[in-house]
Amino acid sequence: MYGPKGEKDVKTTLRTDITVASICDGFVFNQFEGKGLFGLSGKLTIQPEYQRNYIYADSGGKKEAAVMESLLKGYPLGLIYFNKVAEEKFEVLDGQQRITSIGRFVTNKFAIMDNGNPKNFDSLPADQKTRIRDSKLLIYECEGTETEIKRWFQTINIAGVPLNSQELLNAIYSGPFVTLAKAEFSNSQNANIQKWSAYIKGSANRQDFLERALDWVSKGDIGGYLSGHRTKGNINELKTYFNSVIDWVSGVFRDVEKEMQGLEWGRLYEKYHSESYDSAKVSAEFKRLYGDPYVKNRRGIFEYILGDGQDSKLLDVRVFDEVTKKSAYAKQTTAAEANSTSNCPLCAVGHAANKSKTWKFAEMDADHVSAWSKGGGSSAENCQMLCATHNRAKGNR
Repeated sequence: MYGPKGEKDVKTTLRTDITVASICDGFVFNQFEGKGLFGLSGKLTIQPEYQRNYIYADSGGKKEAAVMESLLKGYPLGLIYFNKVAEEKFEVLDGQQRITSIGRFVTNKFAIMDNGNPKNFDSLPADQKTRIRDSKLLIYECEGTETEIKRWFQTINIAGVPLNSQELLNAIYSGPFVTLAKAEFSNSQNANIQKWSAYIKGSANRQDFLERALDWVSKGDIGGYLSGHRTKGNINELKTYFNSVIDWVSGVFRDVEKEMQGLEWGRLYEKYHSESYDSAKVSAEFKRLYGDPYVKNRRGIFEYILGDGQDSKLLDVRVFDEVTKKSAYAKQTTAAEANSTSNCPLCAVGHAANKSKTWKFAEMDADHVSAWSKGGGSSAENCQMLCATHNRAKGNR
C-alpha cells in the first residue's frame, strides 16, 4: 500500500472471513465513557486513544440503526481497517463507529424499528439473528510503524461522518496527554458540561470542549501545544487555564444568555481579565442593552461592556432608514432656506464659508440629536442630517 507521496509504507492484507459473530465475541461497551472497548475475543481494541468518541448514538441513534438495517438487507458496510499491533492483537483504525453499533445492538443496547415496532437483537426472529451473526465484513489488516499508521489514518477514506480538525489532531498527537485531556473534556458524563455549554458551542463527543480548552491555553496554536505536551502525564495547566476563563466569565456576567455561546472568551480573557468589574453594574448595563430594540448584534454586548462602552460598532446599532433621513432632510432644508442658512445645523451656527450652504442629500449623513450611548433612540424625532464633515467630527468626539 502506498502513502500520500507514493512511498510504500503500510502493509495491508484483505480479510473476508471475519463474521459479525466473531467481532462481537467478548464485546465490551463502556456506558460511562460512551465507547466500545474490546471485541474479537479480546483480541481487538475497538477505540484506541487516537480514535474519536462514539457518535452514532447521537441524534436519536439514526446512524447506528442504519448500520443494522443495512446488515439485515445484505448491504455492504464498506471497508474496515485494523491496525495489527502484535500477533493476534489488533486496533480498529477505521470502522469503530460501525463495529460499536453492531456490538451495541447484538448486546441489546438499542432497538431498531420492525414494521413499526421497536425490537432489540434478542427479540428478532431466528433467521434475522442468524443473518446478522453470519454477515462477513471486509477488513484490511494494516501493519506499519506508528508514524506510518497515523499518516494512513489521516488519508484513508473514512466512511460516515468525517473526522473534524480536533479529532485528527487527537490521532496525530495521541499519547498520555491526549488520553487525559479527552477523559476530562470529551466525557459526556462530566458534570461540568452543562456549565461549559453556556459559553462553548458543540458537544463533548465531537471534541468541541477539548478543542476550545486547547485553543485558549495555546493562544490558537493547538498543534504546537499538543506536540510539546504529548508525553506529559498530567493536564494541570490545561485544566487550570480553562477553569480560569470559565470562572472569569461567570464572575463578570451574572446573566447567562444564548448569545454568550461560542464567543471568543479566550481572547476576551487575555484582553480584559486584569480589569476590575462591578458585577451588579455589569448586569444592569447588560439588561439595558439586551432589551434595547436598536441593538442589532446582541453577541457584541459582552465585549462592548468589557471595553467600557467605547466601541459601539460591536452592537451594530440600528441606523435611520431612508424614509426617516429624507424626511429630516426636507424639513431642515425648508427651514434653512426660509432663514437663509445652511441646512446643516452645525454649519449654520459656524463662521465658515458653509454657513449658508445648502447641502445635497447625498452630501449629508444621519445623526442622533441625543447620542444613542446616552439613551437617544433611532426615531424620527431624534434624527438630524449633518454634512459629512460635521458628522465625522461629532462621531470622533
